[in-house]
Amino acid sequence: MRLRVEFTTEPFDLDEAPPHALVAREVISSAQLDAVDVGPFGNTAEGGADQVLGAVGALLRETLASGATRVSLQVNVVEDDR
Repeated sequence: MRLRVEFTTEPFDLDEAPPHALVAREVISSAQLDAVDVGPFGNTAEGGADQVLGAVGALLRETLASGATRVSLQVNVVEDDR
């Protein structure tokens, strides 16, 4: 099964990325996921179910420990074109 995760962390800071946002970027970038798109207002990544679910667990633990007060996420099953 292939999954797509979309997430945001808060609080926002429009002047510079807060520590929890930098941690989120690192977690997702190092998780061996495909189609990673990290932006200021939302982030997406795709991959196999085990990789995405593992990354989501790490994302929640590490961003909350780094000062996030809210993590919003959505996980969807996507068609596997491979």
